[in-house]
Amino acid sequence: MTAGSIVLVRHGRTAYNAAMRLQGQVDIDLDEVGQWQAETSAKVLTEIIAPTRILTSDLNRAIATARTIGACYGVEPIIDKRVRERSFGPWEGMTGEEISARWPEEFAAWRGGSEPTTVGIELKRDVAERMCAVILENAAQMADSETLMVVSHGAAISCAIAGLLGQDATSWRGVAGMSNVHWSRLARNTSPGAEPAWRLEQHNVGPSVVYGKKAWENGPADVFVAL
Repeated sequence: MTAGSIVLVRHGRTAYNAAMRLQGQVDIDLDEVGQWQAETSAKVLTEIIAPTRILTSDLNRAIATARTIGACYGVEPIIDKRVRERSFGPWEGMTGEEISARWPEEFAAWRGGSEPTTVGIELKRDVAERMCAVILENAAQMADSETLMVVSHGAAISCAIAGLLGQDATSWRGVAGMSNVHWSRLARNTSPGAEPAWRLEQHNVGPSVVYGKKAWENGPADVFVAL
């Protein structure tokens, strides 16, 4: 027995997102735009997805997003630190320019898809392992008619998708990044003996398709102008 589908949701915008600072495991709150994004996406989600269990990272930006969404369903999110963002060690809180100035070779390698060697930066395969472990652990406790929702972070979600699709998270770059409070949906592969066990049905879906990417990222003022 296992859940029939898994929905991975990225948290709302923070001040670090707006300033293009690498967040990692820095525990920063949603900003006003991020809360608006969570509320707006929650309304859309209730029209198309009905999760019976919501799992969330223990970082505040994810908890606030999960609670906003969960309130629409009457579901209290379960907090688990295993779905928190990838650790970027000493790079956290810095802009790309700041990182490049201090670690030029490693930053260039990272931007090219390689793993940085700076102490304290978590390996993608380790992120995929912890993410998949807790996701599958929770999914196994659910019926095949049920949906598990996981509110997490951009890098962590990419690693989880790679792991659930049977790919090597270290080298596989088969999906683009996630917008704030957008989601990806995986369905259990029910064909006998089929591999992998999960298939990706949707990726980076959300209200930006209606509002436009710039208006979604910058918040209500730009949305109202755009409309």
